[in-house]
Amino acid sequence: MQISKEQLLQVLRTEGDNDTADKVAADLPDQIDTDRDGDALAAAGLDRTQLMAKLAAGGLGGTLAP
Repeated sequence: MQISKEQLLQVLRTEGDNDTADKVAADLPDQIDTDRDGDALAAAGLDRTQLMAKLAAGGLGGTLAP
């Protein structure tokens, strides 16, 4: 799955998860691929399931490319 780093940052900051957002901003490319960037996401404290839940809760689920 691919997602824009900006979309993820927006969701994290809206949730008040600024520490994770800072890690994502520093360590991940502008276009995040959950398969390719799985290790960096895990290092930021996000796994694929958590990421999907956060994005769905943030109302961005319809904008993601499979």
